[in-house]
Amino acid sequence: METKLVRIDKNNIDAALVRAAGDVIRAGGLVAFPTETVYGLGGDALNAASSEKIYQAKGRPSDNPLIVHIADMEALAAIVREIPESAVKLAGRFWPGPLTMIFYKAELVPYETTGGLDTVAVRMPVDPVARELIRAAGGYVAAPSANRSGRPSPTVAKYVIEDLDGRVEMIVDGGDVEIGLESTIVDLTEEPPTVLRPGYITVEMLREVLGDVAEDRTMLRDDSGQAPKAPGMKYRHYAPKGELTIVDGAEQSVIEYINSRIDRHRRENKKTGVIATDTSVKRYRADVCKSAGDRRDEATVARELYRILREFDDEQVEVIYAESFDTDGIGQAIMNRLLKAAGHRIIHVS
Repeated sequence: METKLVRIDKNNIDAALVRAAGDVIRAGGLVAFPTETVYGLGGDALNAASSEKIYQAKGRPSDNPLIVHIADMEALAAIVREIPESAVKLAGRFWPGPLTMIFYKAELVPYETTGGLDTVAVRMPVDPVARELIRAAGGYVAAPSANRSGRPSPTVAKYVIEDLDGRVEMIVDGGDVEIGLESTIVDLTEEPPTVLRPGYITVEMLREVLGDVAEDRTMLRDDSGQAPKAPGMKYRHYAPKGELTIVDGAEQSVIEYINSRIDRHRRENKKTGVIATDTSVKRYRADVCKSAGDRRDEATVARELYRILREFDDEQVEVIYAESFDTDGIGQAIMNRLLKAAGHRIIHVS
């Protein structure tokens, strides 16, 4: 398959290009496109064959649900059995934006889209290219991250091309994304509503709107034995090619431990890398040391994390160590992604 690459300026959207991309999806094809979180791989959410093509293009297990993207609140009623008051409140505060809500699905949504479940995950992105494309495609676009399954999610089109060229009909290059981590997922079919995947919209922010909000117990632990109710709950995700280990503890102890491991790997002729922050990055002896940003502003870390993991692959780094991050606010989402990327390999030092 020949993949067509088009570039779109978010500040001056070419309507003809968007219509062309929408036509591809309407015809059953796949289009990778930018959102504010990461790049998505879009197909017709109401077409079972399109959802099957998404799984095939990504190499994704078919029991891993897809998120249905909509552009307007009016579109929600057709694909869910009911819209609870909690959803109305959350949509009023966070839609459009990086929040996915889980509902009981209507018959219109095929099981191929929901991973065989009677529930459906729905999101309304804020990215203007994404919203216009969803409308052009018929209003319902199933779109997991636009990467090969298990790889770090792409935040720039370069890595979409690397993973999916020849596997999809079109890639829309809309530049860098804004957030860099996938959306928060909250399950509204449970009482109280339960966060299944942390993201930019934090548990604390959800509680400000709803009051009682629970957290799935597997968010920061190995969940391989759990049946996935939402994307990212099962299977290894976000992983670089090199072996990644997280090291948690006091800063000086973490630095000393990682440097000792780097010295050992150097004797084994292995290329090493470290994910650090602005204040610590120069204290490591690895072959490749990268700062994810300012620890006091973890939104910057979220934005850089996947790019760094991809760059380690570009530079053929074989062994990677990462500092850990606080698990409050967006730090919880960062640790969730790091733990999955590392296969939950974490070392605690005192």
